[in-house]
Amino acid sequence: MASAFFSEDLTCSICLTIFTDPVTLLCGHSFCRQCITDIVNTQHQCPQCRAAVPTEGTCLPTSHILKSLAEKAKEAEKMKKEHGHEKAEVAELCPEHEEKLKLFCITDQQLACIICRDGERHEGHKFKPIKEAAASVKKELEMGMENLSDDICATESLANTQREEIRKTKEKSQQLTTQICRQFEEMHQFLRKREDEIRNDLKRKEEEAVEKMSQTLDAMETALSESKELEGKVTSVLEMKDPESFLKSWTENNSMMTPEHLFRPRAKELQVVNTSLCLGPYESHLQFFIWKEMLQVIQPQAEELSLISDSKNITVSDDGRNLMYSPEIIQSRQYSPQYRQHSIYSQHSMGSMPQYYETTYSEVTSERYASACSTNEFTSGQHYWEIEVGKREYWKVGVKNNYLSYNKQKYVTSSQDTELTFTGRPQKIGIYLDCLSEELSFYDAENMSHIHTMGKCLMSEPVAAYFEYKFSKAADHNPLRVCWF
Repeated sequence: MASAFFSEDLTCSICLTIFTDPVTLLCGHSFCRQCITDIVNTQHQCPQCRAAVPTEGTCLPTSHILKSLAEKAKEAEKMKKEHGHEKAEVAELCPEHEEKLKLFCITDQQLACIICRDGERHEGHKFKPIKEAAASVKKELEMGMENLSDDICATESLANTQREEIRKTKEKSQQLTTQICRQFEEMHQFLRKREDEIRNDLKRKEEEAVEKMSQTLDAMETALSESKELEGKVTSVLEMKDPESFLKSWTENNSMMTPEHLFRPRAKELQVVNTSLCLGPYESHLQFFIWKEMLQVIQPQAEELSLISDSKNITVSDDGRNLMYSPEIIQSRQYSPQYRQHSIYSQHSMGSMPQYYETTYSEVTSERYASACSTNEFTSGQHYWEIEVGKREYWKVGVKNNYLSYNKQKYVTSSQDTELTFTGRPQKIGIYLDCLSEELSFYDAENMSHIHTMGKCLMSEPVAAYFEYKFSKAADHNPLRVCWF
C-alpha cells in the first residue's frame, strides 16, 4: 500500500502524526489544519521554510488527496497492530505440531503439547499439567526467594566484613610503609653521618700532610734560592784578576763564612716528606666495616641466643653459642642388650624457667641426637635469630613443639608433618618469631629467601629457641652454632 510505504510523507511536521484534515500552504508545505492554525495565529509564517502566511491562510481548502492517503495509512497501521496481536496468540501453540500447549515437561523444563508427550524426543520424560507445574514452580520460587533474601543478607554481611578487612589492610600497609620509611631513614642518616665523618677525617689528614709537605717545600725553595744567589756571587768574584780586589770583594760579605761552610751540600740537609694518606680498613673494606658498625646501632638487632647444658656428653662453648657432642660418657657406657635406645635428660633452671636438654643414642645404628633450648625466653614482640647448620644431614630448629626439621634432603614442619617443596640447601637458617600474630617463619639466611611460615603457634607460655642435631661416635668438630652479629 502506498500509504504504508510513504507514511513519512504523510506525517505532519508539527504534531509528528499522520495528517488529520490536511491543508497545503502557498509555499507548498502541508500540515494538519488545527496545527497550522495555532502556528499562523502567533507567528504568521511557515514552520518549515519561514515563508509569510497571510491570515486568510487558515481558510485554505482541505487537500483531499492527502486526506485520502492519510486515512489509508492510518487503516494500514491499525491492521498491522491487529495482525501482530494475532501472531502473539498463535505463538502459544506448539511450533512443531500447532497444538495448544497444555503440558510442562519436568525433565526438559519446557512447555509441550499432547503430541510432544507421545513423541520419541520426550520418551520416558515426566510431565505435569501447566497449571499444576506453574503452581509447583511458583512455590519453589517463593521458597527460593526466602532463602535468597537470607543469603543476600549474609552476603552483604560478608561483603561489609571484607570491606573492613580491605580497610584494615590498607591502614596496616600505610603504617608499615611509614615504619619502613622511618627505619630506612635512620639507616640513611647513619650512613650520611658516617660518610661525613670519614670524609672529614680524610680531609683533615690531607690538610695535615699537605701542611707538613708545604713546610718542607718552602725550606727546599729557600735553600735553592740561597744556593743560586751564592753561585752568582762566586761567579762574579772569580772573574776578578787582581788578587787584592778578589779578596777584598769576597771578604766584604762573607767575612765570617769559610768556603767549607758556604759550599756544604744543602740537599743532604733536606728530605722529601712522603705522607701517604691511609684510612686503614675503611680504605679497602669500607662497606664491610660500616656494616659491622651498623649492627651496633640498628634496632632491633638479631637475638644473641645462649645455650647451657649439664650433660657431660653435651658440651656448650664458653660463650654459649656452640652445641657440641663429647664422646667421653658414651664410650664408657655399657649398653644393656634388652634396651635398644636410652635417653639422658638434664635440667637446668635459669631464673624461673627450667631448660631441658636431651641426648638419645642407639646401640644398633650408633646415631645420637643432641637437643637444647636457649636461655632466652619470648612472650611478646618480634624476634629473629640465625642458626648455622652447615652441611649436616639432619637438624631441627625453631621453638619447642614448633620447628622445621631437615632429614636427608627433605624439609618437614612439626605442625603439618608434611614434606615442603623447598629444595634449597642453606648453611644458615633464619628464624622469625612474631608473638602477636603467633607466626613462626623460616628463611635461608644467606639470601633471605622464604622457606615456610607456621601460623597460630602455641604461645600460651613463654617459649625458647629449640635446637636438635645428629652426631656419630667420634668427637664433633662441626658444632651447631648460634650466629651473633
